[in-house]
Amino acid sequence: MNVTIDKNSGYCFGVEFAIQMAEDEMPEQGTLYCLGDIVHNDMEVQRLYQKGLRVISRDDLRELRDCKVLIRAHGEPPETYQIALENNLELIDASCPVVLKLQNRVKGAYDKMQEIEGQIVIYGQKGHAEVIGLTGQTCGDAIVVTTPEDLAGVDFSRPVTLFSQTTKSTKGFYEIKALIEERMQAARGGAALTVLDFNANDSICRQVSNREPQLARFSQQHDVILFVSGRKSSNGKALYAVCKHHNPQSYFIENESEIDPAWLEGKQSVGICGATSTPMWLMERVASYIGKVCQQQEV
Repeated sequence: MNVTIDKNSGYCFGVEFAIQMAEDEMPEQGTLYCLGDIVHNDMEVQRLYQKGLRVISRDDLRELRDCKVLIRAHGEPPETYQIALENNLELIDASCPVVLKLQNRVKGAYDKMQEIEGQIVIYGQKGHAEVIGLTGQTCGDAIVVTTPEDLAGVDFSRPVTLFSQTTKSTKGFYEIKALIEERMQAARGGAALTVLDFNANDSICRQVSNREPQLARFSQQHDVILFVSGRKSSNGKALYAVCKHHNPQSYFIENESEIDPAWLEGKQSVGICGATSTPMWLMERVASYIGKVCQQQEV
């Protein structure tokens, strides 16, 4: 059995940076608070818990005083920074630079939309940490769209500026973009749209979007694909869909305990890949487990 780990899978820069900051701080601090899961992978969260990282909620944040709190790569809304000032909290800000840049773009677009009674629409997962940070730049006025059905909340007779959560599917973004264009033109009697009417911004991180074609190729090179990811990962769901489309023998697992040995019977090659929130050590553990399973099957 040939077992290969996709060299392009694993942490993106933002996640790797946040985890490194947490690990650098914990030996000195002992216990470090993190606002929300540092990464959407329960296995990694458990590993860091053993080192002293304690996940807190926004309600917990309001009760903390005079301590350090890590801001994860997903970024935070302005409200979080205000609470930190009021409670004398030292923020260790590990917000991804790509997310911070997008927050600034959303804030700038929102201010312009206020002048022309326009709307900010964000293609993203409702309740996702990054999306909470983005909508916070609009005082909560942004319309979050996950599916075409969510477009019912958009007034197509008014100007729209569209952005995307950085980890969403490129294909999904352009499908939503096309639907908005179509409905806005219909609302205007078929008239062409200007950039003032509709301004679409593909704000998907290229570290994420570039993985789609890479995973498409990787999936076709192996008999079986094991996609390792936390089930809360929006990026994981999108990238797994790519694998499944190109290789029906693709399976989504959180760790090696979810592997069915029957998936491997009679197969010559297994490809292991994951999301931008999947640690390499976990994919390596899955590969080691497959080796043991194959030895048992041969016996």
